[in-house]
Amino acid sequence: QVRLVESGGGSVTSGGSLELSCVVSGYPYSRWCLGWFRRVPGGQREAVSVISYRGLTIYQGFVKGRFTISRDNAKNMMYLQMNNLKPEDTAMYYCAAKVDGLCSDSSWSYNYWGQGTQVTVSS
Repeated sequence: QVRLVESGGGSVTSGGSLELSCVVSGYPYSRWCLGWFRRVPGGQREAVSVISYRGLTIYQGFVKGRFTISRDNAKNMMYLQMNNLKPEDTAMYYCAAKVDGLCSDSSWSYNYWGQGTQVTVSS
């Protein structure tokens, strides 16, 4: 019954911005770790950023200060503000939830996944 739905993807040119959002529904306990992951064709999912219920965050190095993860627990929403996008950011971006334990940036530790939203950045 747990469902995660992403939105906000699209096509932009280099230097552009997008804000992704994720709504999490169907669960009684909201204090889960949430994260954004991405995958390119032929590749594997990699972490982008992770945020705990209380706001503790993890960012991957390739973000280089360009992305900001946030969440609104009252709305069961998570966001990823992406600025100064680059062609190498082109990927399918996934929202994921980790049921218990400490937050991690390992995709295999996450229990629920959205269907993904495509981000395409052209030069």
